[in-house]
Amino acid sequence: MTTAGPVGATTRSRPRRRLSKDARSAVIFLLPASIGLIVFYLIPAIRGLYFSFTEYAVLTPAKWTGLDNYARLVHDPLFWNALKMTVYYVVLNIGFQTIIAVLLAVLMQRLTNSVLLRGMALLPYFVANVIIALVWYFMMDYQIGVVNVGLDGLGLDRVAFFGESAWAIPTVAFINVWRHMGYTALLVFAGLQTINRSVYEAADMDGAGEGRKFFSITLPLLRPVLAMVLVVTVTGSFQIFDTIAVTTKGGPINATRVIYYYIWDLAFGQLDFGYASALAMVLFLLLLGVSLIQLRLMRAGESDEM
Repeated sequence: MTTAGPVGATTRSRPRRRLSKDARSAVIFLLPASIGLIVFYLIPAIRGLYFSFTEYAVLTPAKWTGLDNYARLVHDPLFWNALKMTVYYVVLNIGFQTIIAVLLAVLMQRLTNSVLLRGMALLPYFVANVIIALVWYFMMDYQIGVVNVGLDGLGLDRVAFFGESAWAIPTVAFINVWRHMGYTALLVFAGLQTINRSVYEAADMDGAGEGRKFFSITLPLLRPVLAMVLVVTVTGSFQIFDTIAVTTKGGPINATRVIYYYIWDLAFGQLDFGYASALAMVLFLLLLGVSLIQLRLMRAGESDEM
């Protein structure tokens, strides 16, 4: 009886030591990522917020100007044009990419169990975006591009895909849809695997067709996954830069000067880091608002599955 107390105390203390050891292990694993987050994201973000209230051109000390940069963007036609072109691109890119990805994911689930075929859908995503943009740029060249040579052979007029204002943004959107649709389809496909097969079996017993099952079962049960996919893809689409930088460079006549490219041009082309930082802060708030609205409208934290 005299040893019961110490033994019980020892037994009770073991979980505390185990938790302490787990906590130390967690810190060790999280430390590299945390350092990277602080050094490469948090500190630059804080400095960017400060510079957005200044006039700063790298070679001279920052001069505090208050809200002048934010007042300037309200009357900046290039900013509003860049925002309009960005929204136009996002609508085209996300609209087509999501529809194609969902259909592709359903086809992968229904028609094949081949890991090879599913992996092939990811191949464009593994190639650097700059390389893909350059390849399509040469393929769609007005004079020697294989696409225009094919149109010419069919007796159709050649199209200046990157040289006409009406075609430039849709062409850039097409390139990025082609590159990312396999990756997006894989995310949707992973969501399809979480749907209980008994739901489809019950629908079959009720005589539901493929279309009815898709719109009444598949899409509602995919809502949490689609919400996550849309937040990721919309945020990425607003940051389109590399395809523009290696093909149109914002042209023709600012038709593809999206907001990310405009910020880069202000900062590194015109050395106007203060105004560029203000635009970056506005873009951050815009993306935050869009993401929250998406999550709220799609009820991302809820599921229709019982």
